[in-house]
Amino acid sequence: MTTTAPVEPTDPTAPTDSTSPTAPPGGTAHVIADDAEALTVAAGLADAFRPGAAERDARRRLPRGELDRLSASGLLGITVPRAHGGAEVSAATLTEVFRLLATADPSLAQIPQSHFVYINVLRARGSSRQREFFFREVLAGRRFGNAQSEAGTRHVQDLRTRLEPTGDGYVLTGTKHYSTGALFADWIPVLARGAGDRLHVAYVPRDAPGVTVVDDWDGMGQRTTASGTVQLEAVAVPADRVVPHHLTFEGPQLHGAVAQLLHAAIDTGIARGALAEAAEFVRTQSRPWFESGFDTAAEDPLLVQRFGELELRVRAAHALLEAAARAVDTATTRLTDDTAAEASIAVAAAKAHAGETAVETGSALFEVAGTRAALDGLNLHRHWRDARTHTLHDPARWKVQHLGRHVLNGTRPPRHGLL
Repeated sequence: MTTTAPVEPTDPTAPTDSTSPTAPPGGTAHVIADDAEALTVAAGLADAFRPGAAERDARRRLPRGELDRLSASGLLGITVPRAHGGAEVSAATLTEVFRLLATADPSLAQIPQSHFVYINVLRARGSSRQREFFFREVLAGRRFGNAQSEAGTRHVQDLRTRLEPTGDGYVLTGTKHYSTGALFADWIPVLARGAGDRLHVAYVPRDAPGVTVVDDWDGMGQRTTASGTVQLEAVAVPADRVVPHHLTFEGPQLHGAVAQLLHAAIDTGIARGALAEAAEFVRTQSRPWFESGFDTAAEDPLLVQRFGELELRVRAAHALLEAAARAVDTATTRLTDDTAAEASIAVAAAKAHAGETAVETGSALFEVAGTRAALDGLNLHRHWRDARTHTLHDPARWKVQHLGRHVLNGTRPPRHGLL
């Protein structure tokens, strides 16, 4: 396995707090007991990660130490079923964990999104032996990355990566892009086409022969996700490391709803974080406009009005997010075509609104804070850059289309896994 060197030459392994535990390779992690503990831990980590977020983004210092601390905290194992020793938290709790982390550092919150998606693949379609093995890995603090999207194909579901059978397993060949989390992963779940062009997920060790992880991500936002390239050259994969993902979509499923719910949580967190920083800047640094007649910018009634409008948008995004999480939890308890459809529709509404809100709030920060906020050294533009980059994962316009079809004609959303 080959990994290119990070762009930033500073040591990326130092934890945020030298007294905090980290999960070294081969180490163990704390096991979180329940939903309440998960939320408490997430809030504490968000507070710890927030002060360094602007500097990490500006210097593109990859958050290895912060990710080790996240692993050690036990948060990465909170969806492991109770039967396997995990907390099996609700979708509502998982969503709030992501929202809290994203208020502090959206790049850091984005990295484990695929980790939880591919835990869900194992929960839905993994064999008992696969679940037993991988859930033990997750509870020990091991991280899943992803090798999913490809560039240069006809569309996002036109995958060229192949999983070919051999005598005692498979051989995996292809190139993946936007592979968030792969650089920091212990295991890389790879989306590939097998016999009959059917979709499979192969769980591959990051250091397996033939795997090369290239740190070539140079996006304007989410700079420290290291969402680069994964090259797979005749990678040997044992049969018991392959999951038949195509079966996921043959009946009602929540694969896409959960994945998109976490994206919506990140957007909602970005919006809240941007608005909080805008308010702090206006309170402490902005000058009042001379026509307002007030001594401070925070007293300007026009600014008060604009902050009120933005707060309404952010609160609405949060409310839609919570409603979507409840719909996912309801469908998890009783999965039918109707409950799965309602969950996907609720998530689509939350994602569409959250994306717009994150971009608007990140831009409005400069409108309300004034000229000085545009200084590059302050790096306040990271909120807009993160929002604009993250919201490009999939077009909100298609989510609105499915909402319209559902309300007009009762049409259920498709089961393609991106809704």
